[in-house]
Amino acid sequence: MLQSEIILVLKWWIVLLLPGLIFLPLTSKIFNSFIDKGYIFSKVIGISIVSYTVYVLGSIHLLKFGTFNIILILILWLFINFMLIYKKKTVGISNFRLFIFEELVFLSSLFLWSFVRSYNPDIHDLEKFMDFGFINSILRSEYFPPKDMWLTPFSINYYYFGHLITAVLTKISNIPSFITFNLMLATIFAFCFSLSFSIGINLISKLKTFSLKKTLLLGLIVGYIVSFAGNLQTIYSLFTTYQGKEFAPPFWELVFSPQTFPNSYWYPSATRFIYHTIHEFPSYSFVVADLHGHVLSIPIVLILIALAFALFLEEKRRILILITVSFFLSIAYMTNAWDGLIYLGLFTNILFILEFIKNKNDKLFNKFVYSLIRSLKYILLILALFFIFSFIFNRSFSPFASGIGLICSPQFLIDIGKLGPLVFEKGQCEHSPIWQLLILYGFFIYMLFSLTLFIRNKKMLLSDGFVLIISYFSLLLIIIPEVFYLKDIYSSYFRANTMFKLTYQAFIMLSISSIYIFIRIMSSFKKGSQSKTSKIGLVIFTIVSFGLILTVSIYPYFAIPSGYGGLKEYRGLDGIKYLDKNRKSDYLAINWINQNIQGQPVILEAQGDSYTDYARISANTGLPTVLGWTVHEWLWRGSYDVPSARFDDIKNLYETTDPKTALSIIKKYNVSFIYIGGLEREKYKIAEDKFLQFGKIIFTNGETKIYKIR
Repeated sequence: MLQSEIILVLKWWIVLLLPGLIFLPLTSKIFNSFIDKGYIFSKVIGISIVSYTVYVLGSIHLLKFGTFNIILILILWLFINFMLIYKKKTVGISNFRLFIFEELVFLSSLFLWSFVRSYNPDIHDLEKFMDFGFINSILRSEYFPPKDMWLTPFSINYYYFGHLITAVLTKISNIPSFITFNLMLATIFAFCFSLSFSIGINLISKLKTFSLKKTLLLGLIVGYIVSFAGNLQTIYSLFTTYQGKEFAPPFWELVFSPQTFPNSYWYPSATRFIYHTIHEFPSYSFVVADLHGHVLSIPIVLILIALAFALFLEEKRRILILITVSFFLSIAYMTNAWDGLIYLGLFTNILFILEFIKNKNDKLFNKFVYSLIRSLKYILLILALFFIFSFIFNRSFSPFASGIGLICSPQFLIDIGKLGPLVFEKGQCEHSPIWQLLILYGFFIYMLFSLTLFIRNKKMLLSDGFVLIISYFSLLLIIIPEVFYLKDIYSSYFRANTMFKLTYQAFIMLSISSIYIFIRIMSSFKKGSQSKTSKIGLVIFTIVSFGLILTVSIYPYFAIPSGYGGLKEYRGLDGIKYLDKNRKSDYLAINWINQNIQGQPVILEAQGDSYTDYARISANTGLPTVLGWTVHEWLWRGSYDVPSARFDDIKNLYETTDPKTALSIIKKYNVSFIYIGGLEREKYKIAEDKFLQFGKIIFTNGETKIYKIR
């Protein structure tokens, strides 16, 4: 990396470090039973609380969104932490070596992915325009909710809190958003690795088998599997390719060809293996680099997993932990709505099981009822606080889903059509072949089955119980898309989003669990401590496990070189520099707009389909336009009629020769600027003369012009 970019990464790291240090005392109280006192989680807690404070004060118009006000909020929280917590010693000197080690793990991960991103930093393709547009719109906002850059004058109808966190960090750091977009991707990767590492070492430490050094080494393996690993679909790299076929055939029907490894293996296939579905995982997300809700939510869900384990370890701090859980469930919901609901389900199960274990009633029915009643008060507390924390967000957010669909509905239910939230549709009947599910999740299932057999005649540790709960809950998340789907605008891929969001979380939890299980079983492999049969079983387990771990671990060998041009051309962290080469005039215009136009006046640009270069001006500047990507607005607004009603107005405004017609459309959408660039000239027959009658040219470069309406 260039020296200037190393300095940028270090500056960004300091911005991340400060909230963590401020909130370390509170974090150490919450994670008092963790060997590292939850050190690395203090960053997530600090950044989340500060951003939430900014969001609430900005939503009630009490404080404008700006750098100075964010710093004031940081100082306020520093004072609160000092007054409430520093009076009591919460962190001992012995913890600091571990703190430094975890900080080095985080910083190394941050540099690693910043380095990888520098080989393909472009904020371009897939849904990067959408994510970048959200961030830029938030950065231009004084108050919240922020404006939808693709549908003036509406506000964003999306779970955008992760983008808001990115904007908060961008404001504090004073680094341009076209760089912080990539730095945030590196940050999420660093959090994914280091938070998984922390959960791993705290689980492994409960085995009381390994020294601290070995525990830390094993924790790094947990971090690697969660952050880098894929699924068993990488086995196809040993067989002749099946690309071009509509359905993925079983690998045993292909020609085994290890001598030509990797046989044109295409890394996205691991996430589109089951027909008409999506089943991503973090490693793939980091490579494709959309700064989407499910990626921004990774640190949030990892802290929720850590909080779930903390509930197992320390009952006397349950209320403090549950308040923290409620806050982060709401943050997860506002960042990626599915995650808030998924982990609400996990905590509901955990609280019931903890009460069930504690209950000494001999009669099973009574034990079940009493445990349900006792856990209900905690569940209601979580729900009440969850609704309070997310209340402001919900005032301006409308969910996209229109019901819960039943897969392969019988005819009599199809005739009914809808029953409450349940939807029964004809033709929506697809199930995943068992062999494909085993390819995707066979590694996890094998590990879970092994632990279940292993602990039959052994004393179950708290860490065992926790791992079993999150693992079986994850299996439920994998099964649900085979029965139900959340109905959205997509018909052919009707269960894709449901599978995507549920199995993504299953992958994270099962990755943590599987390495713990491997270590748990291997730690019992002591000479002379087992029967001959047990030793044979352990040998078989070891061989199979190593093979499976190796198979999932090689995924980045395919993905990173493919996604980043073999790491051959270093290009830095500037995410819009590609425009200087591909669309020079747009690049100059975007930079001019960002330097010269304040606030969020409406700018007209050409409208086009999703996943294209259309809406590039609004996305790269945060200025709202009349209409951006059609399908996205269709999804967010729940009706195609909303975006489609604007097609003719945009076309007419560019093409009409009648100044009165143009002015009426300008007034309808309160347009302040007209952008005319290459895409506009390609799509429309522009009648440009009329704009000079009620506007003036404020920017020009070749055929690219910006008119300001008087």
